[in-house]
Amino acid sequence: MHARTLSPALSRPEPIDFDTLYDQTAELAFRVLGGMGVRADELDDALQDVFVVAHRRLPEFRGDSKPSTWVSGIAVRVAHDYRRRHSRKPSEPLEPHAQGLVAPGELPDTSLIRAQALDSVQTFLEQLPAPQREVFVLAELEQQSAPEIALSLQVPLNTIYSRLRLARAHFEDWVQARGGEE
Repeated sequence: MHARTLSPALSRPEPIDFDTLYDQTAELAFRVLGGMGVRADELDDALQDVFVVAHRRLPEFRGDSKPSTWVSGIAVRVAHDYRRRHSRKPSEPLEPHAQGLVAPGELPDTSLIRAQALDSVQTFLEQLPAPQREVFVLAELEQQSAPEIALSLQVPLNTIYSRLRLARAHFEDWVQARGGEE
């Protein structure tokens, strides 16, 4: 039998340059940061921090995951740092993240409903423990698969499934407590 070897072209994915990485993942990183509870007035700074880390670590990116998965993991860690460093004082009101998220040409009623829905989701996310919030945001809001989330967060796959199950149960309870209107 002959040992089968991969050619160098097949064993390593094509490297991604920073500009392409930014173009492909900046919106995703912004949404993840907001979903993870970074205050609205700090989102731009947090986004910059995500890409400072990504730029510094880009040579280490081996392509074991998609670039979006890799950047999501960085965004989750940056959001965690922001929340820890800038913990909200009890008297400080929750800032709605929905401001400025109005589609061009959208009717005022539609934009109001969208803003209220986004603020409701943010209120729910604030109630979740951080590990469940991370998984819920990536799975439900960013539509990442459990294996992608496990790679992104560097957590065992079964842990991801467990956290997601708990977060979904909390969401169901939260919706039911509001009469199913959310």
